[in-house]
Amino acid sequence: MATTAGTPGTPRVLRAMNDRAALDLLLAHGPLSRTRIGKLTGLSKPTASQLLARLEAAGLVRVTGTSEGRPGPNAQLYAIDPAVAYAAGLDVTPQRIRAAVADITGRTVGEYELPTPGRRPARPVVRQVTDALDGAVKAAGLARSDVHRLVIGTPGAFDPGTGRLRYASHLPGWHSPALLDDLAAALPMPVEYENDVNLAAVAEQRLGAARGHEDFVLLWNQDGLGAALVLGGRLHRGWTGGAGEVGFLPVPGAPLVRHVTRANSGGYQELAGSQALPGLARDLGISDVPTGPHAEAATLLVARAADHAGGPHRELLRAYATRLATGLASLVSVLDPELVVLSGSALTAGGEVLRALVQAELAELAAARPRLVVGEVREHPVLRGALESALAATRDEVFDTSR
Repeated sequence: MATTAGTPGTPRVLRAMNDRAALDLLLAHGPLSRTRIGKLTGLSKPTASQLLARLEAAGLVRVTGTSEGRPGPNAQLYAIDPAVAYAAGLDVTPQRIRAAVADITGRTVGEYELPTPGRRPARPVVRQVTDALDGAVKAAGLARSDVHRLVIGTPGAFDPGTGRLRYASHLPGWHSPALLDDLAAALPMPVEYENDVNLAAVAEQRLGAARGHEDFVLLWNQDGLGAALVLGGRLHRGWTGGAGEVGFLPVPGAPLVRHVTRANSGGYQELAGSQALPGLARDLGISDVPTGPHAEAATLLVARAADHAGGPHRELLRAYATRLATGLASLVSVLDPELVVLSGSALTAGGEVLRALVQAELAELAAARPRLVVGEVREHPVLRGALESALAATRDEVFDTSR
């Protein structure tokens, strides 16, 4: 019996698989010659030539130059056409929306930041989102219609059952039951929504300290304390999207917080969140405690403490490490991850000094012994994760030559 064109194993599907393998190699290595693509894919020269001709005709690759400085005639170099498609990401906090657009190769081509201060937004959320996106699109020299997909990262998570934002009562204007429908009506491209800490984990898994790891926890401490859980290579979001909201976790050493969603806080947040560090520093006799937003003050305190070999600053770092390990002990006891990534400015500012202190404390508080590492994606990790997530879905669509 004859098979259909889309059946696995047919020439059409096999060609599409080879096409995608070649495109992924070009993403990873940059411009390559036909001979090099053939060697890396295991394809014969004629088959590699047909593949490149097919991809060039489809507008996916282009000749970018020739190889030089090698024996023999120069060979043409092929690269992915970066203008094949564009994807965008948004990182939303109560204070601002940061937006970026990337071409299909992952290069950021436009960025924009929209301040959103105050408890009552000056403009509706839909307008905030479109203004932030349009700012990045304009900076890239593009139109809104050029963006293939958008991923928006926010604190908390949109409940898949109700479509309403949960676990983020501090984000003004984002709790309307009609918000997702309103955004879908205002935006011409597919839109996905993801928890901000989950996106930081995506960035670390694709580009940073968690590359090659299938099971890891990312602990985040910046404006809030949270975690992302990657199990079997996939994000674990939970039934309502609330997996990883560890700031609400009751822990020893902190008062028992009740009605946590109303308070938008919990024991672990009160014990080890960035807002706890200035008070802890004053209790230890540190006089030059920074003022201003909690995340900025905590980041500066941790950075200063990591530079001191002793005294109250080092005591601050030790106390902070103990508080962090107290909550982490519960996480690793339940999940037994291979790796824990410390991310967010109030953690990465401590560098290797803080990491080693937390590792030592965790070894005494938990039976599981995951390896702790400091996150490597330091510049806007949530936004970078949003772009990586949007790009992955975009590539799956535009690189599928079987369609």
